[in-house]
Amino acid sequence: MEKVLSFARIQARFRSEWVLVIDPVTDADLEIVRGRVAFHSKDRDDVYRRAAALRPKSFALLFTGKLPKDTAIVL
Repeated sequence: MEKVLSFARIQARFRSEWVLVIDPVTDADLEIVRGRVAFHSKDRDDVYRRAAALRPKSFALLFTGKLPKDTAIVL
């Protein structure tokens, strides 16, 4: 894939999926503006494995769906 897409395009194209974005461009608030989609999957672990295999210098992992209300996020 590896085509640069805007954040809005990524959300629209990969609904409710985990997305590996290489070389993300961010704004002043560190929100993703655009980047190259290297991989996507409904399974988060598949995306993590691909990120580990590719070992990109700069990347972001996104989930484009809605998280359940009781979900905790650990950074």
